[in-house]
Amino acid sequence: MNYFNVGKIVNTQGLQGEMRVLSVTDFAEERFKKGAELALFDEKDQFVQTVTIASHRKQKNFDIIKFKDMYHINAIEKYKGYSLKVAEEDLNDLDDGEFYYHEIIGLEVYEGDNLIGTIKEILQPGANDVWVVKRKASVIYYCLISHQWFSMLIF
Repeated sequence: MNYFNVGKIVNTQGLQGEMRVLSVTDFAEERFKKGAELALFDEKDQFVQTVTIASHRKQKNFDIIKFKDMYHINAIEKYKGYSLKVAEEDLNDLDDGEFYYHEIIGLEVYEGDNLIGTIKEILQPGANDVWVVKRKASVIYYCLISHQWFSMLIF
């Protein structure tokens, strides 16, 4: 079964079993809604268990979640640094022209007939995504702003 990252547990929040999650999904309200099931993976990317979301709220840049049947800091503290993933069969169908990151990463980038490189990752530093394109001896960062691509070459 394939799983895809939706967030990383970065810390606990209070004493009642809440956790701060850095979300890496455009569907946080759905992924972290009460009753949603996610897979928990450790720092070595090994499956640990399936968890059910008991509560969710937003606070600043974090999603604050609580797992069902884990209502104290002692029950969840060990999960700091763990990843939350969604199973492939739980992914939503997207509209035409929309893609999940895992569908983009690994694609080749061309300018005309010339191969520029391969998309290695997609960063989310702020308002715009940055696509990292690996070339033989360098990396190019592409950013789409107002329907125009801008690039920066890094050696």
